[in-house]
Parts: sequence; C-alpha cells; structure tokens
Amino acid sequence: MGFFKKIYEGLSKTRESFSRKIFSVFNSKVINDDFFDELEFALISADIGATVSAQIIEELKETVFEKRIKSADEVKSELKDIMIGYLDYEIPEIEYPAVIMISGVNGAGKTTAIGKLANRYKKEGKSVVLAAADTFRAAASEQLGIWAERAGVRIVRHAEGADPAAVVYDALQSAKAKGADLVIVDTAGRLQNKKNLMEELKKITRVIDREAEGFTVLNYIVVDATVGQNAVSQVEVFDEAVTLDGIILTKLDGTAKGGVVLAISGEREIPVLHVGIGEGIDDLIDFDAKDFVNAILD
Repeated sequence: MGFFKKIYEGLSKTRESFSRKIFSVFNSKVINDDFFDELEFALISADIGATVSAQIIEELKETVFEKRIKSADEVKSELKDIMIGYLDYEIPEIEYPAVIMISGVNGAGKTTAIGKLANRYKKEGKSVVLAAADTFRAAASEQLGIWAERAGVRIVRHAEGADPAAVVYDALQSAKAKGADLVIVDTAGRLQNKKNLMEELKKITRVIDREAEGFTVLNYIVVDATVGQNAVSQVEVFDEAVTLDGIILTKLDGTAKGGVVLAISGEREIPVLHVGIGEGIDDLIDFDAKDFVNAILD
C-alpha cells in the first residue's frame, strides 16, 4: 500500500474533523475579512494552534491579494501550498555508522517506534544495535527485547535501575567492535522530575559525543498525536535539552487532532520524519507533506 493510501486511511478521523470545521468556510461566495477570520478559527479548532494558524492566514491573505483571487476553490489551493510549505523539509540521507537517540514521554509509543525503526533498517540491510537505556521504568528493557527479537537485531541492556549512560557506552563499544551500522538508543520518559530527566538525557548525549567519533548523531522525539497541543510543549522541552533533529508522530490513525503536525513543525521548525498509522511492525512510514495535506483537505 502506497503512502497516500495509508495516510488517507490513517487520517480518517482528522479529515472528518477538518471537514466539519472548514467545509462551511469554503462554501462562502465572498472572500473578505470575515472569510479569513472564520478560516483562522477553523484552523485553530483543528489543533493547528493559534500561532501557526495566524501565520498561515497572514500568508494566505497576501497571496490572495497579490494574485487577485476571487474563488474559494483557488483560496483552498493556495492554502494547501502554504500548509505544505510548513511541513516540507529536505531530509538528508543518514550517513553510516550512525547513532539515533530517541526521546519522549512515557506512553507516547517510544519503545514500539524504536522496534519498528529497527525492523525498517534491518530490512534495508543495516546492522542494528538497540541500547536499552530506559533503565528506570519496570519492564522497559524486556519490552525492547521483544521488539529486538521480532526485528532480528541485537540489544544491549543492563539490570533495572542501572546507569543509562553506561548502557549507551556498552552499546557503542559493541557496535564499534562488530562494525554495526546503527545504534538506536531508548531513553527514559519520566524520572522524579523534569530537571532530572533532562540532565539524564544530557549525560547520555555527552557519552555519545565522546564515544561515537565518526558516527552521525541524530536526536529524535516520539510524540503521541492524540495529545494535541500538549505535543507542542513536549517537543519544546526536549528540543531545549538535546536539540532535536526530527519527530516521529505515533497514533495518527487514532486521533482527530492530526492538525498538530503543523503546530509542531511550524513552531519549532523540526521536520516530521515518520508517522505511525497502525499497530503492525511495518506501520511506521515516512512522512510526506504533500500527501498529508491532500489527505486532510480533499
């Protein structure tokens, strides 16, 4: 199944939500200030967020004025182009060997996303090592071990409560010794407080910086699409701690709040790389801005 069909089916709840909010706006026969006010309200209501919605509407007004657009259909076409512009980042190819550190709060689907990523890279012929550095959550390494077995990749783990940075150190030494292409690091999603969690992530980052010479180092965050605007706050906090390179958005098929993709990517200017649109091991797919926007607005 191609991306568009998968994303179209996976975005059914979001598309229905958008349709209810935006359909009546584009039925308007007159393109005036009231039209744009109603459209901005519809975008905000669709979880795009106030900041990005206002920016989109401002750009749309300028385009409509410059091109002297009079029909709602033409406005909709321009709206699509602007929304795509907020999401369409050029994603460079990963150069190997590489380390990907995966952050995110508990419950976002982080471990599952890591397992699906590992499966994907293994199918591409890469040698993958998983580092079970979430040592604070009971059974976290066991869950990651199940995914490692399903994907057919190696895992490095210590006892529960062990130093996460030590797990990462051992995983990197193992990867270097055996010539692995990729190390994917699972990290804790919650400690005693936010400060402790961020300090732990920074400690892991220091170990990676020191021990992964010659590796491409990337920081991804896994975010649950069903939490809506809370996802924007999560990305902001983690980005300030570790400087994020990309976003993996899970549970997109289970929410009417898919507009949050625009809020996240637009506010923080971080690309959405992959989206989860199902429970299967192959249901983490590459994000495509054009197909996403067409799937929610058509």
